Amino acid sequence: MTMDEKYVESIWALLKNAIQEIQKKNNSGLSFEELYRNAYTMVLHKHGERLYTGLKEVVTHHLESKVREDVLNALHNNFLLTLNQAWNDHQTSMVMIRDILMYMDRVYVQQNEVDNVYNLGLIIFRDQVVRYGCIRDHLRDTLLDMVMRERKGEKVDRIAIKNACQMLMVLGINARAVYEEDFERPFLQQSAEFYRMESQKFLAENSASVYIKKVEARINEEAERAKHYLDESTEPRIVEVVEEELIKKHMKTIVEMENSGVVHMLKNQKTDDLACMYKLFSRVDDGLKTMSECVSHYLREQGKALVQEEEHQPATNAISFVQSLLDLKDRFDHFLNNSFANDKIFKQMIASDFEHFLNLNPKSPEYLSLFIDDKLKKGVKGMTEQEIEQVLDKSMVMFRFLQEKDVFERYYKQHLAKRLLLNKSVSDDWEKNMISKLKTECGCQFTSKLEGMFKDMTVSNTIMDEFKEHVLTSGTSLHGLDLSVRVLTTGFWPTQSATPKCSIPSAPRNSFEAFRRFYLAKHSGRQLTLQPQLGSADLNAVFYGPRRED
Repeated sequence: MTMDEKYVESIWALLKNAIQEIQKKNNSGLSFEELYRNAYTMVLHKHGERLYTGLKEVVTHHLESKVREDVLNALHNNFLLTLNQAWNDHQTSMVMIRDILMYMDRVYVQQNEVDNVYNLGLIIFRDQVVRYGCIRDHLRDTLLDMVMRERKGEKVDRIAIKNACQMLMVLGINARAVYEEDFERPFLQQSAEFYRMESQKFLAENSASVYIKKVEARINEEAERAKHYLDESTEPRIVEVVEEELIKKHMKTIVEMENSGVVHMLKNQKTDDLACMYKLFSRVDDGLKTMSECVSHYLREQGKALVQEEEHQPATNAISFVQSLLDLKDRFDHFLNNSFANDKIFKQMIASDFEHFLNLNPKSPEYLSLFIDDKLKKGVKGMTEQEIEQVLDKSMVMFRFLQEKDVFERYYKQHLAKRLLLNKSVSDDWEKNMISKLKTECGCQFTSKLEGMFKDMTVSNTIMDEFKEHVLTSGTSLHGLDLSVRVLTTGFWPTQSATPKCSIPSAPRNSFEAFRRFYLAKHSGRQLTLQPQLGSADLNAVFYGPRRED
């Protein structure tokens, strides 16, 4: 051995002794400045490899002979406490050793692309202690057992579990591999098995609403556990396991539970329970699809029942049929807004179902027109403007579901004609409001004739004012009649192709002829054709004789 080699070995002997003293926690008498200088000298004189190899041997020997033995002796008594203490001591000693060998870290480690001092210590601790045969198995089994006991209601040392999980994460050196392989993967497998068994028990013993609450509690519990004492990256993974085992695998069973599933909730207005189910099912793939299909099946049954009731009882009022549909729509809109968060899946499903069963009844276009007719004739009396607006808006919702809108238009034209010509409409403003809604929905072409009918009424009022003035000034006789003529534009109004024969008494006939002469004098070239089927007459009668008492 040359003098240089002897000198190097003497320096290494000093450093080795210092490292061992640090490991024994006898570091108070050490001069860190002197030790740093010695390590610096070794690296400077190209003996970095000797220093690095020596460090590796000293740390490995200490962990094998002392630390591992201590942990093995504690397998069945204070295991986690002993392991955690060993881990903390090791980290503390490696920080001090790193400070002494800082120059080696900066020069030798970087030039040779090997693990730095602290990471080298982590790797040796991982391989010689934490991943040593029975220690590795016992650590995994202990952690899994503690989690399982806590799930069953026991109190466990959460801090001990947290320390162990943090240690596994640090030992991965900027990766999850150690934590994942030694704890998380078996933890997720065991959890899946636990919840597989629990789901069977829960389903057998509970109603749908209670089951949902228990599942929600379990999800929150597992999320809280991961946040507080496992690694937080485990949270989405364990929550996914719970969702899979408690929700996804049993979706159909839950929604179809007799006397407690979706149908029961809908029948009994269980808005909050449906909201809880919606929230839970929205967590898993196809959850909302499964739930909405069940809601849809029930809604279609309800709608078909209304249609069939109308078919079997033709005397059923058209107004009550449409009102029943609106009430059904209100019910499901309530669920949509308060249980299903206005979700587009449910929104589209409800619209599709209403369109389906509304069009099962071929009379729906006529009935909807009659319903609006009823509201615009008398139904709006005693209602606020807001309430009228709501009724018309709801009618428009039903109108959107109609497939045969042209049939509706035909009936609407007939009913509007009667309201206008018989002066039955409560308000021109509301009539125009309704036409405006139809125009917005279907465009100008759809409402052009309806708007034309209104224009005819306005023009007719002006013509009648002029005619009455003409009667007064010219002395024309109307034979005691209060004549009112409406001049209607052909094509706007629901006229018949062949005017029905009608024998009109001479007095009204002569009065009308007086109007015809007046009108044609002002509008030469036009034709006036009487449409008696659209007209009306008020008769006053006086009966003589003894008074009858009912």
